[in-house]
Amino acid sequence: MEALAERLGVSAATIRRDLLRLDEEGLLTRVHGGAVLEPGGDDPFAEVAQVRVADKDRIAERAAGMIEDGQTVLLDIGTTAFRLARQLHGRTLTVITSNLVVYEELADDTSIELVLLGGVVRRDYKSLVGFLTEDNLRQLHADWLFLGTSGVRPDGQVMDTTVVEVPVKRAMIAASERVVLLADAGKFPGTGMARVCGPKEIDVTVTNPSADKATCAALREAGVEVAQA
Repeated sequence: MEALAERLGVSAATIRRDLLRLDEEGLLTRVHGGAVLEPGGDDPFAEVAQVRVADKDRIAERAAGMIEDGQTVLLDIGTTAFRLARQLHGRTLTVITSNLVVYEELADDTSIELVLLGGVVRRDYKSLVGFLTEDNLRQLHADWLFLGTSGVRPDGQVMDTTVVEVPVKRAMIAASERVVLLADAGKFPGTGMARVCGPKEIDVTVTNPSADKATCAALREAGVEVAQA
């Protein structure tokens, strides 16, 4: 603690307060004398891509119908965002993403202006993360963000299992006019150690009819439109 305070040129009280806040947000765990990052709990992209494919495709089709030609679309990491990218071929759009599978899907589609965010490559999950990704997002603005999640808690809190993705997701939210949460029924109610955002930061949630009714009700009560596909 003292060494970190000295290195950063701040007081130990400031370090202690910041560590407490990060612990409350689920971004690390406080231990005696400091803190440790939580280990990532996400499964490799290839494994997740095989789960609930039909549900994800219905969500992707419904989400694609929200987008108008000429708009700018920000696609998050994850397999549902990839399924959405497959629905966008031939559209006149600008697509911004840190999802390498989305990039691969759309790279040869000349009708789409494709913007790939910089960052550190997470090979197993086919994404880009880190301060470069966040800095890129601060220079951009999108009409739509299609946000993925590891799970939605019963009170509508959007969660993620991997702390390194959370700052990027938050930067995506800040860069977007409207935020659409893509969450198949298996994410309701869901778990995840790191909070991405609350329901007040979501405009629309696209899910399946079998999604947990109480969680959907909590989202609607918070002002979120719940679209079922």
